Amino acid sequence: MAKILIIGCGGVAQVAIQKCAACAETFTEICIASRTKSKCDALKEKIEKNCAGTGAKAPVITTACVNADDVQDLIALIGREKPAAVLNLALPYQDLTIMDACLACKVDYIDTANYEAEDTEDPAWRAIYEKRCREEGFTAYFDYSWQWAYRERFEQAGITALLGTGFDPGVTSVFSAYALKHYFDEIHYIDIMDCNGGDHGYPFATNFNPEINLREVSANGSYWENGHWVETKPMEIKRVYNFDQVGEKDMYLLHHEEIESLAKNIPGVKRIRFFMTFGQSYLTHMKCLENVGMLRTDPVMFEGREIVPIQFLKALLPDPASLGPRTVGKTNIGCIFTGVKDGKEKSIYIYNVCDHQECYKELGSQAISYTTGVPAMIGAKLVLEGKWKKPGVFNVEEFDPDPFMEALNRYGLPWVVDENPVLID
Repeated sequence: MAKILIIGCGGVAQVAIQKCAACAETFTEICIASRTKSKCDALKEKIEKNCAGTGAKAPVITTACVNADDVQDLIALIGREKPAAVLNLALPYQDLTIMDACLACKVDYIDTANYEAEDTEDPAWRAIYEKRCREEGFTAYFDYSWQWAYRERFEQAGITALLGTGFDPGVTSVFSAYALKHYFDEIHYIDIMDCNGGDHGYPFATNFNPEINLREVSANGSYWENGHWVETKPMEIKRVYNFDQVGEKDMYLLHHEEIESLAKNIPGVKRIRFFMTFGQSYLTHMKCLENVGMLRTDPVMFEGREIVPIQFLKALLPDPASLGPRTVGKTNIGCIFTGVKDGKEKSIYIYNVCDHQECYKELGSQAISYTTGVPAMIGAKLVLEGKWKKPGVFNVEEFDPDPFMEALNRYGLPWVVDENPVLID
């Protein structure tokens, strides 16, 4: 049907690319582009070998080297490849350069996470950030305002930007739209819960990009209540929940980007919270690293040269893409909704359970990469097929949730609706 350009070749990208290749009827051509072309070439070879072994139809796959920080390099690549859409699976730092390139080339854009500045001490960025902190009331380094500012330009160009089509944000936002469409007249409370019950056997590792993970977890938490943000100290709010197929886990309130978009797009919502599970060992390691300055994002001088501590730490930690063969256990991610239907209050819980080892057997990944990569493929598929396509910049909950929910069941992330859930206080 169409050609897609996928930027990035990390753990999430490798899942999404393999899933795209398995949908050759939609993704007839795939170009994989990354700063490290050898990773793209290795994945191309793996996919083509697998297709040859099973007799499955394979798309045409090409690879390219690209600097996703360089708009002109991106424009040149898009101009050569002429894709119908660009799926951004690089770093959130690179969202804006890739969006700029898509605008210049009038090509649809899809990503999984909102923009975040790499250098949070940059004076120009800092001035805008501090103004937002005063006006909006939360201090997280990542927010949608930078990308929502592109709305009019994408409308005028006649192209679509689909933001946040991973799991959270992404699937959790689609769960919200699906619940509103099929179960409620109004949703008043949303609790998003991300539980990873997996064990990789290392003393300390992160399940996705360490820079993004550690910055997110060590920051202040916040939630939306009665029309405004309420900010909390890091790990200040803790709850315990018994997750289906995982068991009882400690979970902590964090700031998360889908809260920001759902607060705008779910009418009548009174409170939205996001919780993620952590073990005590992880939290202790993270606090020690923070205390000695290893989570700093600004450059420091070391032996006559500048290094960024969190980037150096990333080089020391296990690559999240390498965790698949040694990670056992399951994830459970979903949303508890409370609202009104036909004048009566009700609650439901929509969630997915994903097995780390089953993901590894299928695609060679752990479940964290799988649960983000599969929805990224689905979002791109719906854009290419015209089911989720109109000019402008959109979050996933702004489209019809039904085709996305159907695709989750079809492509490896089946979901459950519990109509009598245990609520969180």
